[in-house]
Amino acid sequence: MCGFTGFFSNSQELVNRNEIIKKMSDTIIHRGPDSDGYFVDNYIALGFRRLSIIDLSGGDQPIHSQDGRYVICFNGEIYNYRELRKKLTEENGCVFSTNSDTEVILNTYTVYKEKTAEMLRGMFAFVIYDKQEHTIYGARDYFGIKPFYYGEFNGTLLFGSEIKSFLPHPDFVKEINPDALKMYLEFQYSPTKECIFKNVYKLTPGCYFTYKNGSFNETRYFEPMFSPEKRSFDNAVKLIDETVLSSVEYHQIADVEVGSFLSGGVDSSYVASTVRKGRIKPMKTYSVGFQIEGFDETNLAKELCDIIDIPNRIKEITPDDFFNALSMVQYHSDEPHANLSAVPLYYLSSLASEDVKVVLSGEGADELFGGYDWYIQSTPSKVYKKLPLSFRKTVAKMFSKFPQRHVRAFLKSNAERVEDTYIGQAFIMNDEKADRITNEKYRSTLSYKDITAPFYEKVKDCDDLTKKMYLDMNLWLPYDILLKADKMTMAHSLEARVPYLDREVWKIAKSLTTEQKAKGRHTKLAFRKAALSHIPQEWANRKKAGFMVPFRVWIRDEKYGELIKKQFNSDYAKEFFDTEYLNQLLTEHLEGKNNNARVIYTVFSFLLWYEQYFILR
Repeated sequence: MCGFTGFFSNSQELVNRNEIIKKMSDTIIHRGPDSDGYFVDNYIALGFRRLSIIDLSGGDQPIHSQDGRYVICFNGEIYNYRELRKKLTEENGCVFSTNSDTEVILNTYTVYKEKTAEMLRGMFAFVIYDKQEHTIYGARDYFGIKPFYYGEFNGTLLFGSEIKSFLPHPDFVKEINPDALKMYLEFQYSPTKECIFKNVYKLTPGCYFTYKNGSFNETRYFEPMFSPEKRSFDNAVKLIDETVLSSVEYHQIADVEVGSFLSGGVDSSYVASTVRKGRIKPMKTYSVGFQIEGFDETNLAKELCDIIDIPNRIKEITPDDFFNALSMVQYHSDEPHANLSAVPLYYLSSLASEDVKVVLSGEGADELFGGYDWYIQSTPSKVYKKLPLSFRKTVAKMFSKFPQRHVRAFLKSNAERVEDTYIGQAFIMNDEKADRITNEKYRSTLSYKDITAPFYEKVKDCDDLTKKMYLDMNLWLPYDILLKADKMTMAHSLEARVPYLDREVWKIAKSLTTEQKAKGRHTKLAFRKAALSHIPQEWANRKKAGFMVPFRVWIRDEKYGELIKKQFNSDYAKEFFDTEYLNQLLTEHLEGKNNNARVIYTVFSFLLWYEQYFILR
């Protein structure tokens, strides 16, 4: 695991290229504190930071091809690099000077060119520069595990693992994108291709790009489309378990010790329980929690570790811990990020980094196998939704003032299409509320439906479960879950690997039927049955919880409420928001009149992020 940054410019006026790329690289030293490396010519400058995990003595980057024509910078891990290396050696006569997976990517490109990305099994973001043609080829992995940002400013292409590496470049312009701000307020993360920094973009997961003659062209080589196949439930369970076990084995490839994150849920428990088999020394596991009832699963993690005999370290996070970390969490996130669980993940990563350089984690199981409560639908709802939508809308309107609240709620929720109501696992506020909070200068005509509609169009003939899962695979997973995982672990020079987000696991997951994923009030049916081969039933069937954070409780303490009030009344808050309205929302929450915690935290997080990037740096 590493990080890279770079820029392409044929401007002869940019004479201090070496100095600039060194400063850019230094901003991401946390991604790779073990060593650095550079390549600079009259067109491109590449900077690299290394966290040594595979080929500790020979994997320094940038790496050059044997003929000297190509040079690569790569972030991630390729788990099938040994198979690819053998193929390249035996069939194509490729010569290797290192044992690294980086050189395997480079040699693959010399033979297969733009087909390289689809041949890789792993997590990756990389650039390959052709010194002869002065062109760039780069790619991002299937699911967006590893980040890749780019933007063009004053004729200079900037690119890298983190946006903050662009800050030292003299051509970079810091400017807020109003559309991205509005969508952030609604989604709790930036779901648009364009980032919160105007003119900075995310390379779409599953895409490669070419850059030639000043033109950046993106091509999709992978798209996560579900395609159910007919097979028995027991056969599906068997295939899931075999593939997960194989993936976990591949994800342990390293020349350093590998640990594992562990909560009380099925996803991380499944991974942690399988890695212990056949290992000389049990894998270390790490857990965090809060000392408040209903927000702590560390006892469940400890109980599982006692049962399966693996070591476990725990950190309890205090309110002071939480609020002390918020500014650095926003800084490392690059864009404002309002998922509360980023903070416990920040501390979990810090804890694990004291012992290991690599951890396995359970991200992706919910999106692949149907694990969120939002995915399930009651039997009455399924039956009722067979009636025409126009009829259901009419009934909902007729009974809008019906005295029994649960009846009104049932009729209203079933009188709308998934396309009109579901934007992912977090929906902080609607368009009207976002426009109410922001000042006129930062209001936008963009609606959350403008973001979700293109994805829904691609699965318009699918059932509601598939529509929700497809949307989450393309928005929630890469731009919230995986972004958070990468940024919080790398903040502590820790590599997180995600065995469920493996191309072989995906082949099985995409072929499951709706009934094998969710039925009635139950989620991840086949997946949970597969996990039962390794963990007790109590863990395999536990309801999805996630990192529950008692923010709404803590801010009613004057000490923490004042921290938020200070941000809400800052001069820069007035630049973006109706601060009088913000203070009203805060007062309502503090007095117990309304639970406005998620809106408060979303705005508070943005202001802390803005302070880090526009006030302090």
